[in-house]
Amino acid sequence: MIKSGKMRTVILLAFYVITIILVSPVLVVLWALGKKDSVLDIGKWVMGVSRWILGIKIEVEGLENVDPARSYVYMANHVSFLDGPLLFYVIPQRVRVILKKSIFRIPVAGQTMRFIGFIPIDKKSMSGGRRSIDKAVQAIKEKGYSFLIFPEGTRSRDGKLHKFKRGGFFLAIAAQVPIIPVTIKGTFELMPRGRIFVRQGKIKVIFHPPIETAGKILADIPALITQVAQTITVTQGTEYYVTDSIA
Repeated sequence: MIKSGKMRTVILLAFYVITIILVSPVLVVLWALGKKDSVLDIGKWVMGVSRWILGIKIEVEGLENVDPARSYVYMANHVSFLDGPLLFYVIPQRVRVILKKSIFRIPVAGQTMRFIGFIPIDKKSMSGGRRSIDKAVQAIKEKGYSFLIFPEGTRSRDGKLHKFKRGGFFLAIAAQVPIIPVTIKGTFELMPRGRIFVRQGKIKVIFHPPIETAGKILADIPALITQVAQTITVTQGTEYYVTDSIA
């Protein structure tokens, strides 16, 4: 295995360029046929190859807590750029994500994300955020999608769990689907915010038992925030904690 982080990054970028060139014609056909699941499967394969190139080993616990036939809102701590791609790869469903709208401007990738059901969000606009949540609720109810949410809204700079935003909880309650708290450990050490190159190493992903939202209302959100935050941090260790700003 290549030990240099710079060399692994160069190889990964080359892999992405080659993959885009080779896969683009296939994507056009899949778009025309409406084969969204097939596109998602290609994405999972790409993420699997990527983590192998980067030298990242993944240990997963709690898969027995996930019923592939149900829809969920997965909520995870967010400490690294690696979190999204790796969770997209290991979640045992074809999960969708709500992403800032600027990402959808990336050629090919942006169009593909829209096609498979990823939802753009304008973080600068409260009304834009509500529209994105409404679209996600509709996708869960009509298409049975599951969504991955990082309730902190951005990557932690110190590895600690910070204040949660309420959007993901609005989503889970409006759609009346369970929340699965997810703890991801090790990505902060491999690629903290501000680092360009990825260290080799091992990460651990823990899927906790689902928290039901059936019958919950908006007034229950503070209690849900506390429950999800405590569940995530209980397996993180003393280097992570819920800040006083969570409420």
